[in-house]
Parts: sequence; structure tokens; C-alpha cells
Amino acid sequence: MTGDGPTVRISATDPERALSETNAAPDGVFVVGSTGAQALEPLVAVTREGRTAFHARCSPERVAELCARADSPEAAQSGGSDAVVDHDPETARLPVPELPGLGAGERTVLGACGWRRPTSVADHEAAGGFGAPGPTAVLEAGESLRGRGWGDLCQDESVADTWEAVRDTDGDAAVVVNGHGTASDALLLASAPFEVLDGAAAVARTVDADRIVVYASDDDEHAVETVREAAETYPEPPAAIDVVTGPAEYRAAEPTMSIEAIEGNHRLEARLRPPGPEEAGLHGRPTLVHTPRTLAHLAVALRRDESPGTRVLTVAGDVAAPVTVELSETATLSEAVDAADLTGDFKAACVGGQFGGVTRETDVTLDPAALADADLGTEGSVRVLADDRCIVEFVGRQARFASEENCGRCVPCREGTTQLAELLRDIYGGDYDRDGIEELIRVMDTSSICAFGVRAGRPTRTAMSAFGSEFEAHADGRCPAGSCIEALEAS
Repeated sequence: MTGDGPTVRISATDPERALSETNAAPDGVFVVGSTGAQALEPLVAVTREGRTAFHARCSPERVAELCARADSPEAAQSGGSDAVVDHDPETARLPVPELPGLGAGERTVLGACGWRRPTSVADHEAAGGFGAPGPTAVLEAGESLRGRGWGDLCQDESVADTWEAVRDTDGDAAVVVNGHGTASDALLLASAPFEVLDGAAAVARTVDADRIVVYASDDDEHAVETVREAAETYPEPPAAIDVVTGPAEYRAAEPTMSIEAIEGNHRLEARLRPPGPEEAGLHGRPTLVHTPRTLAHLAVALRRDESPGTRVLTVAGDVAAPVTVELSETATLSEAVDAADLTGDFKAACVGGQFGGVTRETDVTLDPAALADADLGTEGSVRVLADDRCIVEFVGRQARFASEENCGRCVPCREGTTQLAELLRDIYGGDYDRDGIEELIRVMDTSSICAFGVRAGRPTRTAMSAFGSEFEAHADGRCPAGSCIEALEAS
């Protein structure tokens, strides 16, 4: 996107609505992917000669107005804009304005989001994309790269050993890009699909895979449509690239269940291990399963010759709008929470996805070891709980979700989640058996065959530790938050 004239970028989760008042996109006007800061969108960025003016929360009429006067010399100045940034005129990454949700952290892995056209080969090539690093370079990068997200076969573990295991296993290998159900992964598929495909292509070359499958939820229609277009135009892919969708169910993101869905099985159940997917995965072939975050981090690391040392995560819950940010692993949870506009005073956060840990402390750093030590998760999400949120009700709903959504294959998970939901319900009748709950969770944690059952009890375990007095108060018939007793008795 170069030239003597101005460039207008429109970033929105619903670009058609943002452009509804514009008859046709004029020359120099481009629709780019979401930045991840939904509260700012539609976000219009007007660039001229190394200066960009950002206009947030634009109505369709405002979008049309900005497009119409983009040629005026004042278009990229500060007048009427929400922020102005001076930058390298040739930058291929979003020049970060001081706007809520965008001013936090950095934009390395997320650099393309909201700046480059998601399916433009030219834009990605100008950013240094579509390289073909050799296996040695890829394996070296993999030694310092840990899998991100519970849908990743190597979550929180170095990926290099698994890559070598797949390369050394007989049979044609496959690479699965597991983008199912996580907001940050869906953002990358929709806004930076070539970053993800670059990572997948590098891994495919390294393990001699002849098939790459991008797997996503049926619900993520925009992400699926975008990554499918990107896959069709990817230059000289090392393997055939397919895009497959699966049911919009949380469990469908578990690595072995993602393989079940890709194979077309209607009943999704976790596979027993060993053997793992790296030995017998998709249609029996050695298979790698990585999330878009893992692969995008790899692609950026290969271009920079070093790991970005960051984590991409989404802050949601009791906030005005979800926001996806990229923070250093040395950053703290407080920096993640501060990136969002809370709808009340902070009370706690559920860190690490659907079955993350509940904490009131925000001085924990985001590196996996620190999160694990604090009994928190590394899924890549922080769910903020405001002061009017009842912790007992919250973990009760998490337990009920687990009892209804588990695959049913193993007894510790199937029966354990049901018993956990019942024990939490009993608290409202005055029976709070903390020792019994902790023992049940311990059995689930140590005996379940997949991460679903291992982690399903974590919200309750951590909440009892951080908010023990609230559980005791509920057994006495009181809700300190004043929000749940009548609602749950009526349900």
C-alpha cells in the first residue's frame, strides 16, 4: 500500500456495515482486519507521508466523510482525530496510537492486525513474509518456542522435540492449525492469516508434511472465510492446504478431538494416549497440532532471528468490550486488566480460559512458569470479574458447563464434573464440604485422560482458596456480592 497519495485503512469486525454509506471504496481506501480492540472499531486510519491520524468508533457516515476528504492535506493531521502517530513511511506494522486497548504492550505478532490487508500477498511480502527457512533454522527457533493454548499439542512445552519425533516417524505427516474457539486465534486467522500460514508452511517443510489443515469453529465465519481466501492464494505452499470447520463446542478444540472433527466423526471423544497424534494422528499419520498463536510466533521469530518473547491474550468478562493484546512474558496480569475498560471495580480474574484459575492478585507475570506456580492457566485469556460478581455462582456455572460439555469418554471427567456441580449446588442448602470438593478435584486432575477433565475443577479449587469466606457465607444463606441467591434458587 504505497504511493504519493494518502492511504485510508478501515479496521472493523463488520467492514460491510462500516462501508454502507460509501458507494465504492475509492482509490487508496482499504479494508483491513480487526486490531483486536473492538471498542475502537470501526477504526479509520488516514496515512500520508509517515503520519497517521486515527479516528475511533466511526459511524458509516463518518467513514464515508473521511474517505471523501482523504486527499486533503489536513487529512492526516490531528484535527478531529483521536490520535496521531509519526512513523516510518514504509512500516508494515501498525504504528501504535495511544488509544485504549492499543496502547498496551506491543504489536509484533499482532503487527499485521489492523494495518495490512489480510489476504494481500503484496502486503505480506512487503513485510518480509513468504520466506522458506531451512529445517535447521526452524528447529532452532522451535527450541525456544512453547506451544500456546490448550488446543496445542505442545502447550507450554518446547515444540522442537515433537517436530523431530514427527519427522522421524514413518508415513506422510500432516500439520493441523487448530484455530478453534479462542478469540485471539480467531483474530489471527481473520486479520493476519499469512502469518499463521507462514508458520504452518515452515513446520510442514521441516517434517516433510504433505498436508496442512486449518481447523476452526463453525461460528467463526469471518475468520474461516478470510483464511480460506489466504490459503487459496498462498504462493508455492509446501503442502496442500485445506480449511475445515468443526462444531462450536468448547471440547472440540482439544487436540485429539480436533482430529476427530477433521476426520468427520460426529461423536467427538478424546483419544487415549499413547500413541499420541505425533505417532498416529489424522487418518493414522504422524500429525502436529498447533494453534495460530504458536505458528504466528514462529513466523515472526524466523523473520527476526529471535523469539518475540510475548504472549497474545484476550481480556473479556466484565468489560465494555473484549480486547486482544500482546504483552511481554515479563508483564503482569495488572497490565492485561488495565488494557480493557472495566464495567465495575476489579474483584478477581479467571486466568487461562474456560477452566482457568481464579485470583484476586494481579502482580503475577505472564510467563507460563509463574502462572502455573499461581495455579493459573496459560490459555491466552483473562476473564475479568467485577465487584458485583458472585464468585460461588461463577464457579458453579463453570462446573455445570463442564458437566454438560465433556465428551463422556472417561469416568473421572464425566462423573467428576457432575458431582462437582452437585457439591457446589449443595452449598446453597447449607452443606459446604470443602475437603470433599478438594478430594474430588484431585481425582479428576490426576485421572482424566485429557486436559478438559484435568482442568475442569481448577476454577473451584482456586476460588475456594482466594474467596473461602464467600463459600462459607453462602452456606449460611448469604451472598456477599448480593447477586446470586434468589437467581440460583429460581433456576
